[in-house]
Amino acid sequence: MAHTKGRVTLPSEANFLEETRTMMERWGADALRDSDGTKLPEEIKALDATIYTTYFVARGHNEFAREHKEECQQLYLMSRRVTAVGETVEIPFMEGYFDQQVVPDYIHDQKRWWEVIDRTSGEIVAPKSWEVNQKQHVVIVKNALPFHEYTVSFLVYAIWDPTQMYNHITNNWGDKPHEIPFDVRHPASGQFAKEYLIRWLKDNPRTDVVRFTTFFYHFTLVFNDCSKEKFVDWFGYGATVSVKALEEFEQEYGYRLRPEDIVDNGYYNSTFRVPTKQYRDYMDFIQRFVARKAGELVKLVHEAGREAMMFLGDNWIGTEPYGKYFPEIGLDAVVGSVGGGATLRLISDIPGVKYTEGRFLPYFFPDTFHEGNDPCVEAKENWLGARRALMRKPVDRIGYGGYLSLAYRFPAFVDYIEQVTDEFREIIDNMNGSRPYCGLKVAVLNCWGQLRAWQAFMVAHALWYKQTYSYFGVLEALSGMGVDVMFLSFDDIREKGIPGDVDVIINAGAAGTAFSGGKEWLDERIVTALRRFVWEGGGFVGIGEPSAVLFGGRFFQLADVLGVDEELGFSLSTDKYFITEQEKHFLKEDRKETFDFGEGMKNVYALSEDTEIVEYSDGEVHLSAHPYGKGRGIYLAGLPYSYENTRLLMRCLYYSAKKEGEMKRWFADNPLCEVHAYPLTGKYAIINNSQEPQNTLVYDGEGRACRMDLEGCKIVWKEM
Repeated sequence: MAHTKGRVTLPSEANFLEETRTMMERWGADALRDSDGTKLPEEIKALDATIYTTYFVARGHNEFAREHKEECQQLYLMSRRVTAVGETVEIPFMEGYFDQQVVPDYIHDQKRWWEVIDRTSGEIVAPKSWEVNQKQHVVIVKNALPFHEYTVSFLVYAIWDPTQMYNHITNNWGDKPHEIPFDVRHPASGQFAKEYLIRWLKDNPRTDVVRFTTFFYHFTLVFNDCSKEKFVDWFGYGATVSVKALEEFEQEYGYRLRPEDIVDNGYYNSTFRVPTKQYRDYMDFIQRFVARKAGELVKLVHEAGREAMMFLGDNWIGTEPYGKYFPEIGLDAVVGSVGGGATLRLISDIPGVKYTEGRFLPYFFPDTFHEGNDPCVEAKENWLGARRALMRKPVDRIGYGGYLSLAYRFPAFVDYIEQVTDEFREIIDNMNGSRPYCGLKVAVLNCWGQLRAWQAFMVAHALWYKQTYSYFGVLEALSGMGVDVMFLSFDDIREKGIPGDVDVIINAGAAGTAFSGGKEWLDERIVTALRRFVWEGGGFVGIGEPSAVLFGGRFFQLADVLGVDEELGFSLSTDKYFITEQEKHFLKEDRKETFDFGEGMKNVYALSEDTEIVEYSDGEVHLSAHPYGKGRGIYLAGLPYSYENTRLLMRCLYYSAKKEGEMKRWFADNPLCEVHAYPLTGKYAIINNSQEPQNTLVYDGEGRACRMDLEGCKIVWKEM
């Protein structure tokens, strides 16, 4: 049985009363929830627990949706590119899309709301030069230019919610109805959403917490004609589009959005794109609307004496918890899925709510809980990855989702989660709400800043991608590191300058992306502000292609700070003599493994003998340092997440700020271990992040060291 109780939420389901009671005792749970596909019967709601009930605002009401088909949610999609080989070209625009998810909008005037583009010239094709064959879902372009590529950007109606669709397919729900999403911007839908919630609150008196999953607009998730994911952007605003929204935007902002402003060459304004003014305006427009409408629903929940919780996922678009309108919603809590340290901090750092909750993995679904598989493997990896971040800023509660009956069949898993829940409560009790010791303040600089705090480099929620893991490792490392972390945008620097308490700025990402900055580095205000910051004693850590945009004979616009630049082939005639790797350097002290830069970066070279080359191979620099005034610039070719690379990043931060002498305070010399100190409570913790026993030197706040042995996964708490 659990040694302690509380702060844990379990899923349950029908015909599982006694087992639920047992699991509550084993895991010390004090709250129960339903899941997508399950309902809590009255006998389970009568248990001594807070009851969460999942509530879908804009899906799951098919009778209403069918009666108001013109108010279904919409998206702009782009057809595949078709090359004209004559003066007429046919574009089968629905080809490659799943007709059970989306259908073309033939209600509104296609000539006004659709757009055909010559992708070779970039010109818009005049509406008089094309027609729509609605029976065959084809656009016919006349007077085409041979061997030019053409696309059509077209409006569709969404007729199946993509999350329910995913769960439907994953769990083989057979003939269960497809849930149709509707748009509360329309009058009938907006009124229905409020009236239905009022009735629902009366009909569900045993619900203590209304778990909005989420509000109105799903992140962009479009499936292909094989019912597989075709396009997914966890931050995408694609499903917020409607003719009504576009008309209201034009009335408010004084200009009309083109379909291309949404479709964006087929990139759909993914979070990796440097956002345009039009897209920023549109995001702000949607966020204000969502905050106002969601606030109306939350007010109804409060008037009924219940709490309102938002799930950070599914229909979360417009509710950005770090956005300026989020406080207007008035939520009591936010719950989200925890994939690791960065996603834990994404949830736990949310301001302005009474409590936060993390849904840990694995989800209790048959794709994990099946004969022959050990769910403990994923559970341990998930817990150890997130635990580092918990030690810095914990969520207030943890929980799980899915079918509890599946987890119940795996005794070893039940035993392990019993340990996890007890350990979680121990962490909370020992921290007692106090702020941990932070040796430095670090700012992550990109186009999004605080709006996307802890969310950089994500495509789908916390999933691995070849082009991003070398950068996402930065956030994962920072999430559990003994530093204070903030997020800066280029606009922040333009408008307010660099905060005076920042020690180090990190700029990481591929050239041209929102995370490196692209054209933002052409603004002399940005470049000079960063140079001044380092010159006067700050640190700058550039990873991948930092400050990268070709201008003035430089690719890295802060090449003078970093001491390196990237060869693009234009300066091959200029000899590059500086290739000597330093045998000893602060950045590679205690390094036991070879450096891992992930995908790395090709053709980076040192500019002068002042550049301290720490790792040089294949004729290029992968790790270096460079003095610049009173500060330093550090270059890294990439930083995939690992404990070794977490230690490397820590060394880079302290060295860049010229505070390397201060690093060994509340510090473990073994990279697999970390120390977290809480001065206000007078306690500190030494944690073993690995599953194997470890030995480490532990340094206290004065730099005094003692040696310790730690069991695998162990946390040892001590008094200061």
